[in-house]
Amino acid sequence: MTDTIFDLVQGDGPLVISMPHCGTALSPGLAERLTEEALTLRDTDWHIPRLYGFASGLGATLLSARYSRYVVDLNRASTGESLYPGQATTGLCPDVLFDGTPLYREGQAPDAAEVAQRVEGYWRPYHDALAAELARVKARHGFALLYDAHSIRSQVPRLFEGRLPDLNLGTAHGTSADPGLIARVVTAMESAVAAEGMTCVTNGRFVGGHITRAYGQPGHGVHAIQMELAQDRYMDEEAPPFAYRPDRASRLQRVLTAVLDAFAGWQPAQG
Repeated sequence: MTDTIFDLVQGDGPLVISMPHCGTALSPGLAERLTEEALTLRDTDWHIPRLYGFASGLGATLLSARYSRYVVDLNRASTGESLYPGQATTGLCPDVLFDGTPLYREGQAPDAAEVAQRVEGYWRPYHDALAAELARVKARHGFALLYDAHSIRSQVPRLFEGRLPDLNLGTAHGTSADPGLIARVVTAMESAVAAEGMTCVTNGRFVGGHITRAYGQPGHGVHAIQMELAQDRYMDEEAPPFAYRPDRASRLQRVLTAVLDAFAGWQPAQG
């Protein structure tokens, strides 16, 4: 089963790109339990593998989930604690959509035993693969660079006020990567968005989820950042089929290329 949980393309550079929320598959029997709105898979990080397809040219390793975050959220701790205590969010096995409406038909939400099964069957294989790839590239290069790739509708009032900036960089408040590396990426991002007439923020509403916080250990040679993108910059975000828009995506890809060039081109100080 594990070989169907994710797609993995190994690269020869220090960069690993994780795409935990791009999957659209549902576990057996789940579709019949979901509301009509949930079945649109609205909260998916749509088209992220396509958007970052250029990264293979940087020698990046690409790890992308096949299953929906509605099965289990790979960017949450397996124990289920909130990433943002006191703020609206969704859980390890969500029971509401981002806008707060029910995900399940009445009485169909998973119990604790089912949640545990989903963790073992879907969450753990992805994280085992991610940990293995970070260890592989670190053994080869002496360090590893983890870029956790996400996107979300540009306006979700339950989660944040107003319109989200186009690029939202998270570094766990500066703890998940080397300070010099963070500064290098921020400078590249700010310059690129200015050139394209876009907006950005660092450690705003999204400071990095479980993957960034758990794997980003700069003292041990693993440097992690999260990027959350406003979906209207590369796709139709309002209604199915949530189409990819190459005309919009090409501009955003120029910005992302600058960001990833800065990230992947970094070298730790010697000595």
